[in-house]
Amino acid sequence: MKKDDTKAVSGSDRNLTSKEANLRIAKLREAVEHHRYNYHVLDKEEISAEALDSLKRELSLLEEQYPEFKSGDSPSNRVAGEPLKEFQKVEHKVPQWSFNDAFTEEDIRNFDARVKRFLDQGSDLSEKNEALKKGLARTVEYVAELKIDGLKVVLEYQKGQLVQAATRGNGKVGENVTFNVRTIESVPLSLRHPVDIIVEGEVWMSKKSFESLNREQKKKDLPLYANPRNVAAGSIRQLDPRIAANRKLDVFVYDIARYVPEGEISQKWPVPKTQLEELGFLKDLGFKVNTHAMLCPSVDDVIAFWKSWEKKSKVQDYLIDGVVIKVNRVDYQEALGYTGKAPRYGIAFKFAAEQVTTVVEDIHLQIGRTGVLTPVAHLRPVLVAGSTVSRATLHNEDEIKRLDVRIGDTVVLQKAGDVIPDIVKVLVELRTGKEKAYVFPTHVPECGGDGRIERVPGQAAWRCVYRDSSSQQKRRLYHFVSKKCFDMDGVGPRQIDLFMEHNLISSYEDIFTLTKGDLLALPRFAEKSADNVIASIEKAKKVSLPRFIFSLSVPQVGEETAEDMAEHFKTLAAIRAAALRAAEKNDPEEFYKIEGIGEVVAKSVIDFFSNKVHQKTVDKLLEHVTVSKFISPAVQAGKKGPDLKLSGKTFVLTGTLSSMGRDDAKAKIKALGGDVSGSVSSKTSYVVAGDEPGSKVDKANELGVPVLDEDAFLKMLG
Repeated sequence: MKKDDTKAVSGSDRNLTSKEANLRIAKLREAVEHHRYNYHVLDKEEISAEALDSLKRELSLLEEQYPEFKSGDSPSNRVAGEPLKEFQKVEHKVPQWSFNDAFTEEDIRNFDARVKRFLDQGSDLSEKNEALKKGLARTVEYVAELKIDGLKVVLEYQKGQLVQAATRGNGKVGENVTFNVRTIESVPLSLRHPVDIIVEGEVWMSKKSFESLNREQKKKDLPLYANPRNVAAGSIRQLDPRIAANRKLDVFVYDIARYVPEGEISQKWPVPKTQLEELGFLKDLGFKVNTHAMLCPSVDDVIAFWKSWEKKSKVQDYLIDGVVIKVNRVDYQEALGYTGKAPRYGIAFKFAAEQVTTVVEDIHLQIGRTGVLTPVAHLRPVLVAGSTVSRATLHNEDEIKRLDVRIGDTVVLQKAGDVIPDIVKVLVELRTGKEKAYVFPTHVPECGGDGRIERVPGQAAWRCVYRDSSSQQKRRLYHFVSKKCFDMDGVGPRQIDLFMEHNLISSYEDIFTLTKGDLLALPRFAEKSADNVIASIEKAKKVSLPRFIFSLSVPQVGEETAEDMAEHFKTLAAIRAAALRAAEKNDPEEFYKIEGIGEVVAKSVIDFFSNKVHQKTVDKLLEHVTVSKFISPAVQAGKKGPDLKLSGKTFVLTGTLSSMGRDDAKAKIKALGGDVSGSVSSKTSYVVAGDEPGSKVDKANELGVPVLDEDAFLKMLG
């Protein structure tokens, strides 16, 4: 049907003339673009998403009825078209570099030193930059930006209109993904200023969108996706743009690759002189720019920014794998230039990897304090979660079989926070045929006696039949002096080994009989080091009841159980008396009253404290140490009444909390009158679940115990 200025046509919800339709389309485009920018770039919602969708539908309908008024930069053009047969290769007008990586504070300080040295030397500076050659080491500032874990995209605009979007490819040639990128709402199809510019950004998918996508996959009984980064990259490289359109992708733009304005354009919108100004200019053009960039006057500020975001990164709705550091001044960037593969003016300061690959060089058995044998993988040393490790626990024989880990295997190693490293996967595709399966031995000489070992009834663990070997005693002593027990600063495994090697100690109480003269006769001990050790031992002679109980290596009694026992009985004498009563009457009921103590733990405690050998050990220790009566953390903090808002509540912690360590969380709970247990039972009030929680959450759900996430837990603490 022919349209003109007089003929009325139904455009949306009313009859419009051609002239009215043209005006309405223009207004709709303006409104949609305004709200798109607010919603997807500024995270500001003036109207609901549903209302914005309604405007888009009306615009699409009108443009369909009046195709003569449709333009290339219309918001309706984000609607995905037909699938492509293949991606077109495009040559980048500006080479796409990758930043070198830094992993440690030392790496970033070396980078800072290189930048300043290069600028001060000025060896490659042109005549016009001659003035830069003096005093730069005192004036170099950096901009720190979050390193988004997604897919790099290069966007080209001519006169403010998007003309091409390309992947990085090999840095010289990428793939034309314009049709897919046009579906992303945070990418402006038309800039706010009519400039010619090439910018770089990162395509990403939010964690919420990723979880929603996987829920749909699960409903359809399809394989789940591994992570948001892979989905974002895969979506952009789909030949069918409709897939990208349905994935709710997003883009942060972070850099100008090329901008050479001329004439009036250069006067109105000049080239930014600093990286910080550049980010502001990108935002002014209509791009979504991450708001967490910070100007860092020194390398110490850079390191502080990196440390703070390593802790905060997990709570964001997008993946962050580090911080990008750039010299702030653009003229300094130009002076520094590039190496053969990366810019000299910037570096990617990566967060500590929690998963890496390494090789299992051997598997040894380690004898624990209670005689239990733990297989330990000796690894090719590797940096993971900020520290170099060469050991990983394999837990027990069943775990070795489950993983099918062999000596010589390449494995995925995982370490989160202070947790002991774990092997989580064997890369069987890298096997050569020379790998050796590990066979659990029948005898272990370090066990003492005839070296026989036995399976612990009802458990996956093995232990020494003869349980008083020197290796076990060493480990008990290591534990006894450790930070969570007697906390003897300067007395660790090396010192214990030395004392035992020279026959100075063989039991707990022997440590308290050491003199300065004894130590000065040993290698590596001088006046000062001997004085320090003796002072540390002297200080340790006053110990709290929970620490004392934990130090004794009572089977099945960990730190939390020791704390629970101390809180229940208050004194060591009461614990010993209760154990003797229970042994005489064969009735452990008194110990069952303690949260988290069941049949196995109760029997172990009763057997230990009623055993004459252990009684003698405790008696001898008490000749040298004073064990304080238990006082709750809340009382120590001077809190009472209304302050004890968690009184009567028992918490179980599982997983990793991002805002505090587990010990801090326990202390906060107890300071408010609450209790902490190591196991979930019907008496548990709450389970606090951090990142990667274990089976305790399943147990809580089974028993109907409320599960708190970290935010809810922090609110409860107040």
